Amino acid sequence: MRIRKETLWGWILVSPLALGLTIWVAFPLGVAVSMSLFKWNMISTPIFIGLQNYWFMLFGDHLFWQSLKVMLLFTITSVPLQMLLAFSAALLLNAKVKGVGVFRTIYYLPALIPTMVSTALWLFLYNPQYGLFNFLLDKLGLPTQRWLTDSSLVIMSLVIMSLWSVGNVVVIFLAGLQGIPKELEEACVIDGGNYWQRLKAVILPQMSPIIFYNLVMGIIGGLQTFTQPYIMTNGGPSNASLTYMLHLYKQAFNFSKMGYANALAVVLLLMTIAVSLLVFRSSKSWVYYEGERK
Repeated sequence: MRIRKETLWGWILVSPLALGLTIWVAFPLGVAVSMSLFKWNMISTPIFIGLQNYWFMLFGDHLFWQSLKVMLLFTITSVPLQMLLAFSAALLLNAKVKGVGVFRTIYYLPALIPTMVSTALWLFLYNPQYGLFNFLLDKLGLPTQRWLTDSSLVIMSLVIMSLWSVGNVVVIFLAGLQGIPKELEEACVIDGGNYWQRLKAVILPQMSPIIFYNLVMGIIGGLQTFTQPYIMTNGGPSNASLTYMLHLYKQAFNFSKMGYANALAVVLLLMTIAVSLLVFRSSKSWVYYEGERK
């Protein structure tokens, strides 16, 4: 009787999570997979076409490959820079100096600005006529740039903008740095280690689980980039900033190809899982837990 009562309470306690996963994850995923096998414009009756959406994606849609290239280029470029900037900032903000709380607030403030607002701000900064960046270049005697209308510069411009809101990552890194046992750093100093030796032998190994977490989340965020290119360039010029999510959005809501959009979503899910598993597998050689290599 006691075991049955404990089992009942167990089901009661996990039911909110199980219900949420079922309603908000499993059910939408099942609908997306099933609808990817149909041709549907959201008005007429869906027509079952099997795997034709996936066949068209691979062999008939050149924009699929373009959006895939843009997505990977943006992710590979932006994520390492975000990680490096955030970790460097966290190391500086972890120093015990006067007024460090003010600097921590300043670094975190951009993360509180809504994405739409910050994107509008960067549109002003990148404006070719009266933007701040071209104004500074002109004052320095350097040629001004067409930041968002030059296909060779647009991805770099989006990457630079992505560095603006690394405040959340900085906070996570800072919390990890403050959790490193001081005894380890003191032992390294006693042994004659300088700052770089402490960084390599103590700080980086202890921070590797935090670095791993931020790396995975950064990659997933990079693969799903949508808002900034949608507002700033709408995929232009000449589809040079057409990210995968923007391509998916256009297929669904601009061209009413909801079945094909669902197929794109399923492929994105599979790519995200594959990349995440690859990163998890690589972590065995560099992520440390409790001083032991996993």
